[in-house]
Amino acid sequence: MRVRTGRDPSSGGKRLTARVAAGGVSPLARVVAYGAGRRAGTAPVRLFLVLGRHRRLFTGWLHFAGRLMPGGILPRRETELVILRVAHLCGSAYEVAHHTRLGRAAGLGEADLRRVADGPSADGWTARERALLGAVDALHAEQDLDEAAWAELSRHLNERERIELCLLAGHYEMLATVIRTLRIEPDPPRRRPARAAAASLVRARWAARGRGRGPARRPPAG
Repeated sequence: MRVRTGRDPSSGGKRLTARVAAGGVSPLARVVAYGAGRRAGTAPVRLFLVLGRHRRLFTGWLHFAGRLMPGGILPRRETELVILRVAHLCGSAYEVAHHTRLGRAAGLGEADLRRVADGPSADGWTARERALLGAVDALHAEQDLDEAAWAELSRHLNERERIELCLLAGHYEMLATVIRTLRIEPDPPRRRPARAAAASLVRARWAARGRGRGPARRPPAG
């Protein structure tokens, strides 16, 4: 499945220019962006720094989004599977990268992360997970679930969970469109402070020097 990376095939693969600058947002948006980046191990989350430029809308959207993730009633593992499946179907490199990190934290293993790109037909899913992912695929393709798909989903999810699934999948379809249209690039990994990086390099060098010479010596402190 093709994942859009912020490059335009019609212009020879040139990187697309962001249409809305990231920054100039409220203190709330800054706190959310930095906090989300810290949890994900990235720089401040650009999505929040872009959407936060519409301050009034951002506050309402953030409350709604938080009710779905992480505050929904679906288990976090299943929520991340749904979001990642939507991201793959929409070709959203941003959401694939961001929710791969969050998915690992929610308990998804490397096998889960690989096969979610293949969808509900892949081996290894539970019956409930297969029903969830099958519903996501149908919602993406048809914007609807036929009676057979609804009946299968109903065997595994209660009424409130089914409502939440529809809203969750639809919300991340919307976000994929917004991210692509506004040309929001994936968040880079968070850079380690220079002092911490230097200390790590010193430890690695001392460990390398100690190999083959008996017990490894401890590097100097500080």
